[in-house]
Amino acid sequence: MSGNAETFPVPRRRDGAARLGARIARDPLVAILSAAILGIALCLVLVRPSPYLVNAAGQLAAFAILAVSLDLVWGYLGILSLGHGLFFAVGGYVCAMHLVAHAYAVTGIPPDFVQFMGWKTLPWYWAGLTNAPYALVLALGLAVLVAFVFGLASFRSRVNGVYFSIISQALVYVAMLLMFRNDTGLGGNNGMTGFSLLFGWPMGSPGVTLGLAVASLAALAAVLVGASLLVGSRTGRLMLACRDDETRLRTLGYGTTRLKLGIWCLSAAIAALAGILYVPQVGIINPRVLAPDLSIEIAVWVAIGGIGRLGGAVLGAVLVNALKFWLTAAMPEAWPFILSGLVLLVVLALPNGLLDLAALRLKPTWLRGGTR
Repeated sequence: MSGNAETFPVPRRRDGAARLGARIARDPLVAILSAAILGIALCLVLVRPSPYLVNAAGQLAAFAILAVSLDLVWGYLGILSLGHGLFFAVGGYVCAMHLVAHAYAVTGIPPDFVQFMGWKTLPWYWAGLTNAPYALVLALGLAVLVAFVFGLASFRSRVNGVYFSIISQALVYVAMLLMFRNDTGLGGNNGMTGFSLLFGWPMGSPGVTLGLAVASLAALAAVLVGASLLVGSRTGRLMLACRDDETRLRTLGYGTTRLKLGIWCLSAAIAALAGILYVPQVGIINPRVLAPDLSIEIAVWVAIGGIGRLGGAVLGAVLVNALKFWLTAAMPEAWPFILSGLVLLVVLALPNGLLDLAALRLKPTWLRGGTR
């Protein structure tokens, strides 16, 4: 080839890291929130604020993970679950069982519910729960198993819409009634508390409190980025197509049941992870975590943040629960009315949640004659 020959740039295929970065950058809110979450975790380590603020940050992170888990199926599959508290409780109860079993193995002092029932030792199904990796796998696996059985029965029967929501809420209510029984070996009405050790370290110490908060924030960032990559992939496009017109997608030859079941089980695992991180930070779990109103409140977080925007789910969960922490201490009797007012505000004025505020779309839907 002569020296005057024209050369053309050869396109280079981007490596895996570049492709992942480009997919995350498609949603600036996710990128900004992920960086902010990691920045907050770093500040907690360097600044060491009061244990109360550290614990509050950890709890808010756990709630945000729970909101992301629901937004995956509601915002991107169109499946409104009013029973996600069940998977949250599965993770929380198994984590509590591990903490109680570990403390019992170290101290030799049986937990209160064992003494109350007159038992000599822990029930047989607590075997192996002194091992933390086994407890983690059991919590996630049990949540996925419950989700798989319920989801397979529902999706194969093509139960959708409000019927699915009602059945999911009935399921979590049945689980709550079961957990109120003392003979379940899970603490009954009083639940489980008195956690004294975490990996051999005393619970409630500043180091453990900080470690749990940082772990929760890191898990939130990882879940947020992972979910963003999922919805930005081919699977995410199929999820949106299934949400918008499942019949057409099925007609084109796609297995919508497998798609919905897979994302449903993934969502359950993420919700269980939130429960695992939440229980050690509050120091107790009881059947109230299975109350239907908690599962409804999770949907409120997502709706306020913006359905179908993972970053919006995080913002909604953090803002609502931060407000709840403050108001339940300052004027607890006012919180239910304020939460109801927030729901009405979203329905009438902000059908896309906080995203409408960002777009300055403040005019109520019923005034501008549009539909949601």
